[in-house]
Amino acid sequence: MSSESPAGPPPLSPRHWPMWLIMAGMWLGARLPWALQRWLGGLIGRALRHLVPDRREAARTNLALCLPELSEDQRETLLRHSFEDLGIGMFEFARAWWGSIAPMRREASIEGLDKLLALQAQGRGVLLISGHFMTLETCGRLLCDHVVLAGMYRRHRNAVFEWAVKRGRLRYASAMYTNDEIRPVVRLLKRGGFLWYAPDQDMRGKDTVFAPFFGIPASTITATHQLARLTGCAVVPFFHRREGGRYILRVGDPLPDFPTADAVADSARVNAAIERMVREAPSQYLWIHRRFKRQPDGQPSVYS
Repeated sequence: MSSESPAGPPPLSPRHWPMWLIMAGMWLGARLPWALQRWLGGLIGRALRHLVPDRREAARTNLALCLPELSEDQRETLLRHSFEDLGIGMFEFARAWWGSIAPMRREASIEGLDKLLALQAQGRGVLLISGHFMTLETCGRLLCDHVVLAGMYRRHRNAVFEWAVKRGRLRYASAMYTNDEIRPVVRLLKRGGFLWYAPDQDMRGKDTVFAPFFGIPASTITATHQLARLTGCAVVPFFHRREGGRYILRVGDPLPDFPTADAVADSARVNAAIERMVREAPSQYLWIHRRFKRQPDGQPSVYS
């Protein structure tokens, strides 16, 4: 089944019922008042910091590696704030998928939209790159108010979550492609379509290189380099963050002279763009991901 079509029939066997209860809770949570969601999200995030010690330690390690210029106390404060934003992000994701974003829309601002419209007028495809921030889904939906935007994602292992999230995203995205659906993605970009994805996670596979992220070797997928070479699309950084209850969206300039013949150098430029995004909104980044789990030449993991 194509990802451009609806999400298909839901998985309803009894073994899926527990996950449906969780999805029902998220669906209901998506309908709470936005101010209440932010308050509850902060509470949930503070609880998660104690309930998931392995992820807390992964985040602490990432902060020490990436932001050594901060003192230990500053990093601990950032760690606490990142978990609070993680809790708020759970409601942001649920509201983007299944709720109303009218409260976010009233407070949102977007800068650089003219750059996308100019590329659209030229008939040139656009690959928007961003990172895994808590604001990812809400700001993606906000951007869909202005341009027709498809998304690329990694398929979820749980069938219920996959179905529910895909159905939610197709409320606003023009299509959703898994990261192995290369041919339709190439067709979309060649005909001048817009695609958004976040290439900042450690994905196992042959199409990866080690490129610096905050100066540390990070296993990085080369899809941005490959898609640009295959389609001639523009590669455009997409910055987004939340300030209180207000969303700030900014479309950056297309990466100049991209792609080159060097996949490692191009991947490093993509990582550098995401690093700039992280520095603008460090507490809203997904620090709990083990970004540096794999290291070159079989070196041991940095996560104990």
